[in-house]
Amino acid sequence: MAEQAELTRPDTCKSIQTINPATGQPGRSYEEHSIGQAHTVAAAAQAAFRQWRRTGFTERTAIFHKAAEILRGRQDEFARLMTEEMGKTLDDGRAEVEKCAFHCDWFADHAAGYLRDEPADIGGGEAFVTFNPIGVVLAVMPWNFPFWQVFRAAAPALMAGNGMLLKHASNVPGCALAIEEVLHEAGVPKDLFRTLLLPSSDVEALIKDDNVAAVTLTGSVPAGRSVATAAGSVLKKCVLELGGADAYIVLEDADVPAAAQLAAKARMVNGGQSCIAGKRFIVVGPILERFEQALVEAMRGYEMGDPTKEGTKLGPMQSVKARDQIHKQVEQSVTLGARLLLGGEVPERPGAWYPATVLGDVRRGQPAHDEEVFGPVAAIIAAEDEADAIRIANDSEFGLGSGVLTSDLDRGRRIAARELEAGMSFVNENVRSDPRTPFGGVKHSGYGRECGAFGIREFVNIKTVHVKALEHVSGTQIE
Repeated sequence: MAEQAELTRPDTCKSIQTINPATGQPGRSYEEHSIGQAHTVAAAAQAAFRQWRRTGFTERTAIFHKAAEILRGRQDEFARLMTEEMGKTLDDGRAEVEKCAFHCDWFADHAAGYLRDEPADIGGGEAFVTFNPIGVVLAVMPWNFPFWQVFRAAAPALMAGNGMLLKHASNVPGCALAIEEVLHEAGVPKDLFRTLLLPSSDVEALIKDDNVAAVTLTGSVPAGRSVATAAGSVLKKCVLELGGADAYIVLEDADVPAAAQLAAKARMVNGGQSCIAGKRFIVVGPILERFEQALVEAMRGYEMGDPTKEGTKLGPMQSVKARDQIHKQVEQSVTLGARLLLGGEVPERPGAWYPATVLGDVRRGQPAHDEEVFGPVAAIIAAEDEADAIRIANDSEFGLGSGVLTSDLDRGRRIAARELEAGMSFVNENVRSDPRTPFGGVKHSGYGRECGAFGIREFVNIKTVHVKALEHVSGTQIE
């Protein structure tokens, strides 16, 4: 494999300063790369890809099993790093690292099967479909699951024979470099996967680099539009996983206490900072008041606490700016008629803290109904009946995840499978990603899929091959 491209940082490079969200105190600082350095890295990645694509699944499998082993061995270290950079609780950080390890193991064991040649019958000779890697994929990743989002994209892409460049969120540079270290230690060629500490303003130029074949983004709707526009201008494939305002329909036959507990769990994933966290709870009339009371009690259990302590259920938000945006959405919703049932006040303490919050009487026109609230705020919306609940759930620009809470499994199955406009619909469970099933959304939640067979095939050339013996063709030869 090619030697790692050596980069000399120009004197004009800016510094990235991390901030501990729990305390507001500065952490480590890192030097940004320049766009010139990024182009150098992209060229080296393309050279490494040309060799990597010739490796077999046996070699790649061993590398990703090794990556899983390294992740598990350094689980506490990486969990602490996430806590320091973006405020994730230590317990959640450990769980995230284990999920990354499982993901690496899964694609190590199943990539070859997902990409096995598929025979086809086209009426003569031999025909089959084969799956070839397409090149270097640029991954533009967010801060909220700083390890999982990257490994979710990297494991299938590299197992398929591609290369990858990582442009991570600017507040988690330590996580970005740690991921690079894990993969290199596991045996991924140095230039095949590289972390680039770049500002968002340089992403377009990197997408248009001839050495970049495709781009995958997890981020906001505006970021998705920007990446899609840049990729489209040079006819490059992109996969977009964008925002979500996941709706959970709570039907009148649901067990109210159990439904409220599950709703709180769904809302409070990662402190509410998750695209697939439950955000809108649409409750059919007869149980509305009981559900409101039960959800308030369930959400009370998520007390703010030191994210480095075992058992803490709610740490800080990722930044004061993000916290202030959440609070603004809550205040505007209340001004427009929502009822504040729990929380909703900024605590007087340093850091990016916000309490578990519940809003009732949420309606169209309020931010809690129309927008993605990326924090620990649950919105309760009243519905007249099942049909009205489905209408409200689908009345959103987003379509990532969705849920149905009911005691009638056939009813829940029907609504989830046929009625809800979302990439994922879970019955009596909170929505989550899993390497074994496709993950992604519709509408403004993006397009394309990650995970499973559908995910690994996003960044391959799906090629038809037809093989037939050459037959003599009779006829008059024209000189």
